Amino acid sequence: MFKHKFHIPQGVDWPDMFRKLLLAWLVAITVEYVLLPKDLRNLAEVDGLAQMSIVRVGCIALGMMILLLCLSRFDSCARIERIGIAVTFAGLAITTLISSFTWPFLVACLLIFAVLVVFAILGRTRTPEPTVVSAKTSKIPLWFTIGLSVAFFLFVCAWSVGRVYSFSTPTYDFGIFAQMFHNMKEGGLPLTPLERDGLLSHFAVHVSPIYYLLLPFYWLFPTPATLQVLQTAVITSAVIPLWLIGKHHGLSGAQRMLICTMWMLYPAFAGGTSYDIHENCFLTPLLLWVLYGIDRKNTAIIVIATVLTLSVKEDAAVYIAVIALWLIVKTLVSNRKGAAYSLLMGIGMLCASLLWFFLATHYLAESGDGVMTYRYENFLYNGSSSLATVIQVVLLSPMKAVYECVDSDKLRFIALTLLPLLGLPLVTRRYERYILLIPYLLINLMSDYPYQHDIFFQYSFGTTALLVYLTVVNLADLKIRPLRWISLIGSAVVCAVCFGFVIAPTAIYYPVQAIRNYDHYQTIRDTLDCIPEDASVTATTFYTTHLSRREALYDIYYCSEEHLLDSDYIVLNPCAVDEYALYATEGKEDGFEQLVRLLEANGYEEYQSVENALVIYRSKASSD
Repeated sequence: MFKHKFHIPQGVDWPDMFRKLLLAWLVAITVEYVLLPKDLRNLAEVDGLAQMSIVRVGCIALGMMILLLCLSRFDSCARIERIGIAVTFAGLAITTLISSFTWPFLVACLLIFAVLVVFAILGRTRTPEPTVVSAKTSKIPLWFTIGLSVAFFLFVCAWSVGRVYSFSTPTYDFGIFAQMFHNMKEGGLPLTPLERDGLLSHFAVHVSPIYYLLLPFYWLFPTPATLQVLQTAVITSAVIPLWLIGKHHGLSGAQRMLICTMWMLYPAFAGGTSYDIHENCFLTPLLLWVLYGIDRKNTAIIVIATVLTLSVKEDAAVYIAVIALWLIVKTLVSNRKGAAYSLLMGIGMLCASLLWFFLATHYLAESGDGVMTYRYENFLYNGSSSLATVIQVVLLSPMKAVYECVDSDKLRFIALTLLPLLGLPLVTRRYERYILLIPYLLINLMSDYPYQHDIFFQYSFGTTALLVYLTVVNLADLKIRPLRWISLIGSAVVCAVCFGFVIAPTAIYYPVQAIRNYDHYQTIRDTLDCIPEDASVTATTFYTTHLSRREALYDIYYCSEEHLLDSDYIVLNPCAVDEYALYATEGKEDGFEQLVRLLEANGYEEYQSVENALVIYRSKASSD
């Protein structure tokens, strides 16, 4: 419906413009970096960033862009520009390696240089749009995939529910969500005093209205274990859009079966559930639905999936903005039939994501608990706490971003996310697809926050959805069919090996513990259930989940002394030495004894206990 009302400007060679822009930017940042004094070029520090000027870089880039446009009338200009990009990057890389050498940084520079050399020699490949496979295919791959999905669901349920019943779920973050859902069920609001030592909406920390989609199911089965099952169901559902994406891009039923098998054995996929439910779990299926909607040019799917993705969390806007940017660039460089629709859709998604991001972060900054910019302290300078500074650093010194991405602490994460896919997300000559790697770099690798580059935490749910999409579309572009099969089978095998050695031992431990020590854990549950549900409680971290159906509940490690001594019951694990560090006077070993003395001095007495596992103290005032 757009083609008669709107047209992309004809006569603008967008690939040519992007190439010139890239070269102009590389020249500008290289000049800016070389102008720095040698003692400020160390990429491990941020002192040099304060001396760099975004205005100067912009002026140099603009001047270079004008020069390139003037020279574009020469026939050989395009080839020279591509070579110039590779040569300029090589010069920048050599200069930065001299001041900030590490072996991983060298390897990263060589890989980027290799991609640019291929671009310089071969240019960009234009491939036809994929078409839906209409031929009848065997139902065996579909049924195999369904069966494997059920097995995956049961496996992850056993893992995550086993954590609940073996008292392995800490306050941060599962105890918080368990209490939040109880309060949502009772009063409709996501309130919890656990998260910040006082009654507070969780949406003041993260804006996540998506949680209300799970509330009806929790209302039917109001136990913490239900939340673990729901998270597993959410991530398992990602197989549906993945299967459809593979079909749209021309993969056979057997190939789609292998893709889904690889995905369910992919270590970062199941691994993200190991730290219990988080709103990020929605990112995996929703982002794949967004991408499938874009592939099919289905407005309803795009809009619904985009809105739901934005409701996951304030920073979910990053994913939508990146996908929108990729769609815009892809549309401009291809300029195929239906390009106007795709361009308008991309612009709409970009505007919606930016609007939501600014509204959500403004709300958090003004009325909530603030935006967690401390996770990017390795990019902040001059006392800045703004995410805009991170963007500015990337524009001024992209080599700083590359350097931080291959820090030694992140190499294991890179290996466990890229090697099982055989590097397929990177193997393409459709260079606009590299835009979809931005969340992987920004969220997982650039930050020094350790959990964001650990496959056993929730921060990989969104980025790995983009990685598997890139794997599918890059495989579909392989014209040598045997190579496609070899890549698929090889990736599935590597994923299976990683799953067996990295995921399975951790996952199996919890249900085995829950079953083997059932009587012991049941004794603890029965003892905790002696506490009245209307009582106020302060507890150690691994008991807050079971106690979550209480209006006033605090964590012993994080709560103030005022809330501690106002509680009717204090639930302690005598062996949890680290949780009493605030009360230790002669080293952490005496923290428990000092806390007990404080309680007894304030009218608490021992109420119930389980040997070497649990001691409950009750206020004398509450027992009267």
